[in-house]
Amino acid sequence: MTDPTANETLPTDTPAAGSLSRRTVLGALAGGAAVATGVAVPAGPAAAAAPGTDPDEVPTPRLGGRPLLCEPYLLDPQASTVYVVWHTEEAGTAQVVLVGAGVTTLDDQQALDAATGSRRNGPGWRRITATTKRLTRTREDSASAVPGRSYSAVVDRPVHRQLALVDKLPAGRTPYRVVSVDHAGRATVTPVYSLAPVASRKQTVKLLLTSDHQLKNMTPANLEKVAETVGVRLDGVLVAGDLVNVPDRASEWFDSTTGLAFFAGLTGRASKTLHGRTWRGAPLLQHTPIFPAIGNHEVMGRWSDTAGLDSQFNDPQPLEVARQRWRASRPSGVDEATWLAEQSWDVTTYEEMFPYPSSPNGGQRWWARTIGDVHLVTLFATQIWRSASPTARGKFQEASADLENADKWGYGQFIFEPIKRGSRQYKWLERELASPAAQRARFRVVMYHHPGHGLGDNSAPPFTDPVQTVTRDPLTGKVTAVTYDYPLADDHILRDLEPLFSANGVHLVHNGHSHLWNRFRNPAGVNWLETSNVGNSYGAYDVSSGATRNLPEDSDHIRQGDPGGLTPIVPTVAPLTDAAGKPLPYVASNDITVFSVLDSGAGVVRSYRFDTRDPGSAVVLFDEFPLA
Repeated sequence: MTDPTANETLPTDTPAAGSLSRRTVLGALAGGAAVATGVAVPAGPAAAAAPGTDPDEVPTPRLGGRPLLCEPYLLDPQASTVYVVWHTEEAGTAQVVLVGAGVTTLDDQQALDAATGSRRNGPGWRRITATTKRLTRTREDSASAVPGRSYSAVVDRPVHRQLALVDKLPAGRTPYRVVSVDHAGRATVTPVYSLAPVASRKQTVKLLLTSDHQLKNMTPANLEKVAETVGVRLDGVLVAGDLVNVPDRASEWFDSTTGLAFFAGLTGRASKTLHGRTWRGAPLLQHTPIFPAIGNHEVMGRWSDTAGLDSQFNDPQPLEVARQRWRASRPSGVDEATWLAEQSWDVTTYEEMFPYPSSPNGGQRWWARTIGDVHLVTLFATQIWRSASPTARGKFQEASADLENADKWGYGQFIFEPIKRGSRQYKWLERELASPAAQRARFRVVMYHHPGHGLGDNSAPPFTDPVQTVTRDPLTGKVTAVTYDYPLADDHILRDLEPLFSANGVHLVHNGHSHLWNRFRNPAGVNWLETSNVGNSYGAYDVSSGATRNLPEDSDHIRQGDPGGLTPIVPTVAPLTDAAGKPLPYVASNDITVFSVLDSGAGVVRSYRFDTRDPGSAVVLFDEFPLA
């Protein structure tokens, strides 16, 4: 159905003074069709009549609003509360959640009346008003794929987060609907969804384990098969990072014309055709809370008013390097925290998308929650990905053309947030794993992005601070080379985190990053699982595949197998096999997609695969292992 408002010009939404400091905003697209510098949109009918000149005049609400940027999603359930979140391109005049069994009997007009009338509750329903926040860094550029729009430059794209805390929840599921009214009084009413408080401490739960969606081709099929296999009313979706590719590009979250935007897949609004079947994803997040971790693709690099978003994403520098420049220059007109974020790396968009869960120590970057009989600890453990090219700026060296200009250095594959022994995050983790909440839980799960054990390309070089060597000409002092080494003995995950996990009885470490499925078990009984062959794969580097990682010959570079020295476990039920029929200890495929589910009632993790080349085929349970 064609959206009749798609080409209408909407009023510009101007951010509060200072909210976009040191940024050149080329245009504001409050409703998605205002023509601004660097933006082209198709011509359309004249705009609907705007509200009158009287600032107190509010148009009469009516049905017929444009779709929300994304269907509602759930965050951080507690004993009697949960957050409902949705996003719109303008602030609107009313943003509410209707909650209660009575919403199931309301038609759309009745729901609108309930949302905008004088009564805050009615037969079997109550109304909760959302708070509105404009996201501060969402933009588009020439590489964006937005319906009906094209861009020739980096342009600010207004996105408004609507956040409602639903309280006083009874046990079990409660129906809800979202009603959103725009500046012209046009209302959007969602279907009926359901929400619930967190499962009580001894209650068993089912949790989807996933990661690395990144607008990859198989993701919608994967999520449809999740819903088909275990339903959409789970206790949590645990995403171990890399939700999108470039986090400040709004369309990657919401409405990319690829049909593969992050929220589209997880709410059933995706569209990707593979082998004659169009896949839509599934309405998971409307019913199941999401628990995400930060991956390297949630981290933006240095801000620019002119460079494309891909370029900005690939241009972070270590925070300490930026801090040294700040101390040397003391730029005026900007505070230190803002300057450092814009001149090093930044996770603002991720933090604004997911304001909860959080912790007093780590905010949204690291936190812990108890979900039924599972205690989940989530960390910020990731690094910038750099190319292994032997000449360009990459993992092992700076580009020869940049040797005399440190502002262009990449500083190797550096770690964003310290996790090593003695760091603030490590000390918090040490306390958290030993806490009563963690120790009395039946199962302890740790989630973060970077794999500690794995067969993927991204399992090497070691996860450690790059050791920089600057070589100079002895006569001129001119820099002739800048190189980086990664000592395997200093791998922060293997050296510092793994002993902590083993000592505190962690049952499962859930990672992402390498786009494959593999699992391991260490001598202390800690299970390590990467189940990131969701949308695509970059291969497995194992003796059974014969492939070797593109790394220089060096004792610190494990080119094949697990750098941590563990043997990969062959799936227990229905492993894939090689040409000779030998079972493979991994899934690394661009045709076969994988998902895993933690079932605490059975005390197991089950992994499933589906071959997208045969849309009518069944999902295959290929691995099952006990958590304890």
